[in-house]
Amino acid sequence: MGEQATMGNGHKTLIQVEHLTKFFPVRGGVLQRVRAWVQAVDDVSFEILEGETLGLVGESGCGKTTVGRTMLRLLEPTGGRVMFDGVEVFRLRGGDLKAMRRNMQIIFQDPYSSLDPRMPVGESVAEGLRIHRIGTASEQRGMVKDMLRKVGLEEYHARRYPHEFSGGQRQRIGIARALALRPRFIVADEPVSALDVSIQSQVLNILKDLQAEFHLTYLFIAHNMSVVEHISDRVAVMYLGKVVELASRGELFANPLHPYTQALMSAIPIPDPHLRKQRILLPGDVPSPLNPPRGCRFHPRCPVAMEHCGIQEPRFQEVSPDHSVACWRVA
Repeated sequence: MGEQATMGNGHKTLIQVEHLTKFFPVRGGVLQRVRAWVQAVDDVSFEILEGETLGLVGESGCGKTTVGRTMLRLLEPTGGRVMFDGVEVFRLRGGDLKAMRRNMQIIFQDPYSSLDPRMPVGESVAEGLRIHRIGTASEQRGMVKDMLRKVGLEEYHARRYPHEFSGGQRQRIGIARALALRPRFIVADEPVSALDVSIQSQVLNILKDLQAEFHLTYLFIAHNMSVVEHISDRVAVMYLGKVVELASRGELFANPLHPYTQALMSAIPIPDPHLRKQRILLPGDVPSPLNPPRGCRFHPRCPVAMEHCGIQEPRFQEVSPDHSVACWRVA
């Protein structure tokens, strides 16, 4: 068991991600040799305190989901390490890894594709209980009914199949399945992006209520800044495989420092027709992670880029208490 860090506010650090890297090989030719590497996640580091929600936000394809899945060992890492309560996750094997999975669960983005269409949802929720041999069959049925009630469903729903539910109900089932093992940490991978706006707030409130009841810690992955602002305690902004800014929710939304964060903030709609916001429109498209730009990866689209930005990559550094950024303009 490694030494556990404690932050200045008294909260213990539950998750430490250090220099996490995940590259995917691109193969070609008759012998299927590796021709290139997709740099999906490149040297990402952050911490998550016990009981908090860290929002991870960025455009589609920036590596957010890959970070979450690699942390849980659903994808094997290329480099770096993840510490869970002082234990190095990537070194675990066999029974130790299986035991760790009880503490680390995931809520998938698409609730329909993550549920077996041939299996009643009660059996899907109970699957983890059976795998980890928690309780008798009768006790497992009771746990399933209890979890379904906690996410706003009824006991009889356990006998129904996924196609009999709406999208919002299926996501509630996914939440119940993730919580069945009573984990301490959950990766919520865009859990409301596929839902109607009217349902999103209900699911977000369920997540917040369950967090308070079970003392959960969340990594909340999203591309909607308004959703992230509603649920997160701190926010990390990703661009093309790297974290470019990390701050508390209040600090980030009041004082975004990185030009990419500022562009994301400018796209948030204002619920007042008399107020106008200056929209920052970024030129071009997100570069390919197969061949990312030299220097700062954002510099080809950055409205305030300097010559130096295309030569050397900026260091991710703390510029004020609990506010870090990787930008030559701020350094």
